[in-house]
Amino acid sequence: MDSGYYAAAAGLASQHQALDVVAHNLANLATTGYRGQQTTFRSLLTGHGGASANPLNAAINNFGMLQVLLPDGQTAYTRAGNFELDAQGNLVTQDGNPVQPSISIPTGATSITVGSDGTVSVTLAGQTAAQTVGTIQLALFNNPGGLNSTGSNLFLQTTASGDPIVGAPGGTEGLGSVIQGMLEQSNVSVVTEFVNMIVAQRSYEASSKVVSAADQMLQTVNNLGR
Repeated sequence: MDSGYYAAAAGLASQHQALDVVAHNLANLATTGYRGQQTTFRSLLTGHGGASANPLNAAINNFGMLQVLLPDGQTAYTRAGNFELDAQGNLVTQDGNPVQPSISIPTGATSITVGSDGTVSVTLAGQTAAQTVGTIQLALFNNPGGLNSTGSNLFLQTTASGDPIVGAPGGTEGLGSVIQGMLEQSNVSVVTEFVNMIVAQRSYEASSKVVSAADQMLQTVNNLGR
């Protein structure tokens, strides 16, 4: 009889976890570059782009990930390419984490161009020829599902993910190329998440009924023994 309790309790716990994942996905429906989670917590690395007017924004058309430097010195990986410049002209994320390798835009730049190969070029006032100021490099993991999600669209390397393959966009199969002025939208589907929520709720209710049935059976057995 105890096994029935344990099985039902495990079902309740798993469906509660599933509901939490659905809620988290729906909360990040409009988050740039957010990768929807499954109950296995493997992040999906497919999506589609959306138009943007910011020339600093960048989308990746394959599985490569952008590299950023965290305050503690670790390198984190992200798909969110909604960049901006800090006070020193460095290319940083919305949270102020510098892109790696670092790229600095000179003061007085009148235009910024990001090539599909990640090359960042600027044109300065009074000049006609563009000059290269850096290159956006991408990282590719053999097992991206093994990355550790730390929130804010950031992931850390783990033993499960393996070491990253780092290179210029287009240089390695799977890295992909960079698309300037575009942002990768969240890959969360409202319809899919609501279906998942309904399934999880019904499974939760079913597990709850198993607990109630097991409890009634135990009460019956106890009454028979009196």
